[in-house]
Amino acid sequence: MFDEIVKNALREDLGDGDHSSLACIPENASGIAKLLVKDTGVLAGVEVAKKVCELVDSNLVFEERLPDGTWVKPGDVAFYLKGSARSILAAERTLLNFMQRMSGIATQTKTYVDLLEGTQTNLLDTRKTTPGIRYMEKWAVRIGGGMNHRFALYDMIMLKDNHVDFAGGIKQAIQRTQEYLKATGKQLKVEIEVRNLQELDEVLETGMVDRIMLDNFTPDLLKEALAKIDKRYETEASGGITKETLRAFAETGVDYISVGALTHSFKSLDMSLKAAF
Repeated sequence: MFDEIVKNALREDLGDGDHSSLACIPENASGIAKLLVKDTGVLAGVEVAKKVCELVDSNLVFEERLPDGTWVKPGDVAFYLKGSARSILAAERTLLNFMQRMSGIATQTKTYVDLLEGTQTNLLDTRKTTPGIRYMEKWAVRIGGGMNHRFALYDMIMLKDNHVDFAGGIKQAIQRTQEYLKATGKQLKVEIEVRNLQELDEVLETGMVDRIMLDNFTPDLLKEALAKIDKRYETEASGGITKETLRAFAETGVDYISVGALTHSFKSLDMSLKAAF
């Protein structure tokens, strides 16, 4: 998946050739470039940049100076590239697009993770990602210290409000899910979303799930829900949780907090690939 994402990105950018470079740079011209950081945050995407360069030109020399996960500041140099000037320029925008975006996500994630320090709560991402590059964005979350929720629709069963409503209720949704798992032989964890304490009571009465998501609960209501659950199932808080409210939710003792903003509301880190002489 990783290679295919990078190959698709290069196809999108290069088309039938980088005509700007082909037009003015001699075929045998060589050079050196550096990845210059112009912002403060968590560096992410260095490994992706290596792959971009390898696919553009396997003769490019990639000299890493800072690994993924490094806290960087303006003026830091993440790596140097040596080789064909045309190849360096062909790789430039694709590797920057990945690194700037991934570094922004990693930085955003770290700010949330730091707010959880001293609690037992883990930070999760969501499926609110950019189509086609989810793998990279979820990788960036891990680099920033967060954890990945399910990757997609196929690797976990998550019964949300629409599933429950279309199935005719909580009990029906859970029972049919268990029948499906038995019939198909699939071994998938089951999570169910509840919107209030009444729905929670129905889940606790039915059982047969692994995790309960408590959606749009206040911290006080969450405490009440957790007391009812009494550690019989994994618990997850979700829905409208911000940096300002994150700590209050974590201090309830919930196992996980999922935050869509990690991958849909971040600021890309500023960086450039500059010629180095």
